[in-house]
Amino acid sequence: MPGITPINGPTPTNLSPNISRADGRDSSTSPAGFDKTLKGCIDQVNTDQQASANTIQELLTGKNQDIMSVVASTAKADMSFKLLIGVRNKVIEAYKQTLNMQI
Repeated sequence: MPGITPINGPTPTNLSPNISRADGRDSSTSPAGFDKTLKGCIDQVNTDQQASANTIQELLTGKNQDIMSVVASTAKADMSFKLLIGVRNKVIEAYKQTLNMQI
């Protein structure tokens, strides 16, 4: 019976990163900005809302007889919209607190 061979961890492929930004961070691994993240979330909520409207329309026209898919789609759209409203409220609250800060 052969011996147990150890499992080696991942090895870095590039030991000298490409530094091209002024702050020393690699631009290829920098996270997306807040505005891009927020825009992506808004687009996803819009997509969920449109999908919900489409499933309702299909149910009303008789193309789809499965009411559970309509309920699930509507619930997903409702939850994502409520989450977006919650994030919006927190951003507005943080903005107001920033305005009230004394320098």
